[in-house]
Amino acid sequence: MNNQQNTTNINYYPGHMHKTKKDIKNIISNIDIVIEVIDSRIPFSSRIPDLKNIINGKKSIIVFNKYDLCDESITNKWMEKYKNEGSIVITSDAKNSNDYKKVIEEVKSLMIDINNKRSLKGLLPKKAKCLIMGVPNVGKSTLINKLIGKSVLDVGNKPGVTKRLNVVKINEYMDLVDTPGILWPKFENKEVALNLASMTIIKEEVLTVEEVAIHILEKLNDYYKDLLKQEFGIEEYTSDNIEECFIKISKYKNIPIKDEVDYERISMIILNSMKQEKIKKITFDRI
Repeated sequence: MNNQQNTTNINYYPGHMHKTKKDIKNIISNIDIVIEVIDSRIPFSSRIPDLKNIINGKKSIIVFNKYDLCDESITNKWMEKYKNEGSIVITSDAKNSNDYKKVIEEVKSLMIDINNKRSLKGLLPKKAKCLIMGVPNVGKSTLINKLIGKSVLDVGNKPGVTKRLNVVKINEYMDLVDTPGILWPKFENKEVALNLASMTIIKEEVLTVEEVAIHILEKLNDYYKDLLKQEFGIEEYTSDNIEECFIKISKYKNIPIKDEVDYERISMIILNSMKQEKIKKITFDRI
């Protein structure tokens, strides 16, 4: 893939994430199926790199969440890639209130094989015990609330809402262990860190708002110039015309310029356009 391979010293690993990994390793032997939720706009950057080591060979389902916000033509290539690697892949989004049924159907299907093996050992069929995982703010709680059929978990467009492992009873077919969002101790690739920050997955204080805003402008300039014009009123963005672009965005957003451009305020406007989902049909990761 064409991600920049520049390394970074960004460290972001709150204590509860480290504890979550340890807790998962302690219970994984009792789990039947792992449900990994990723952000459809960054289907590479929002995957947990060492997930295979954590789940220890358990059957898994990848849920491409926020699918209504992605560029389907690009994200579908990632879906095919993961399918070809042997993963079960389904989509989910905020507009579709019935997409949770796909999760239940896949769980029921996987449990047929598991229960057939149990039967050969003389054991009775069992209810699926599923573990749901993902990076922060990827929409796990929203999906769980759909599965349950009511809002029992807090949701919010900010990372870190879930703080500990919680067992949630879904239906007669499955129980679910909800986990806090997981990131990794160090981001080797700054492109991944900036993609995560663009989607409010890394907290805003970890990278400067200006860095993240410029990354968003660069991605829109590379892939979605129409959205650059529509949302920010600029035809093109390059590192050579940063000041000029920020002046144009200020005028386009009716932000008065006094002595100089308020880079932080304009950067927050750019970030909030992503956070508030004003910018849609985008996928930043490329194969």
